Amino acid sequence: TLEAVIDSTPIIRRLEAEVSGRSVIPADPALAFIDALIEDYADEWLTKAMYHYRWAHPADIARAGQLLPRWYHPAITRGDAEAAAAAVTQRQTSRLHVVGSNATTAPVIEGSYRRLLELLDAHIPAGPFVLGRRPAACDFALFGQLTQLVCIDPTPAELAWRLAPSVGAWVQTVEDLSGLEPGDSDWFDIERLPETVRALLAEIGRVYVPVMLANAAAITSGASEVRAVVDGAPWTQAPFPYQAKCVEQIRAHYAGLTAADRERVDRVLAGSGCEALFG
Repeated sequence: TLEAVIDSTPIIRRLEAEVSGRSVIPADPALAFIDALIEDYADEWLTKAMYHYRWAHPADIARAGQLLPRWYHPAITRGDAEAAAAAVTQRQTSRLHVVGSNATTAPVIEGSYRRLLELLDAHIPAGPFVLGRRPAACDFALFGQLTQLVCIDPTPAELAWRLAPSVGAWVQTVEDLSGLEPGDSDWFDIERLPETVRALLAEIGRVYVPVMLANAAAITSGASEVRAVVDGAPWTQAPFPYQAKCVEQIRAHYAGLTAADRERVDRVLAGSGCEALFG
């Protein structure tokens, strides 16, 4: 029987097991862990920016309200599209709290997005992918969110093309990598990662880690609200069980490394704030 699956992380791992060649998981277990950490940041933190920008700014709300019904039903009539736009807009704006978007957290989300743009814009000339000259799973996780932020929604897209034009071009390039022939030597050596990768890990430790830890603690204690301090500002949101599961998975991945590989990962993460996940 056919089974519908939607989470890109297990889908990628399944394809890796079923199909040989052109892997998006580094062969080095320590580098593969760094890949998994960045992938989870993109999946669980950057999605906050995507959802926030789409449903917190008037121009973006108007664009999404008109676009989403037509994506779902290309032949929809104008009248039906207007009704659907009103319904989807009401539903989605009412759910901003689920990702933690509110008046208090908005500057944190938007500041993090701007920093990510600048970090990637600085890194792409050294890559062009996050972990070398070939894409890793984390590249596709970033790409998934950035296709919306850079290419669809007007407010974050304007920021991207003004602050980080290389990121806009990168997203469009990653759309079709069919001509790329990756080699084993195209991965970075984890012992000599560019400073731009270390800067990205510091951004992950700055925003993703405190929210994920606070959410996991709230789920464990049964608290009705997640409370954290992110980038010096208060953060509140409803507990999110799936993200607590993500913390369990990344910790299990770390624990499953050999002692030597954990030591190499620890050297990379030292001082980034990411080490707090495993303390």
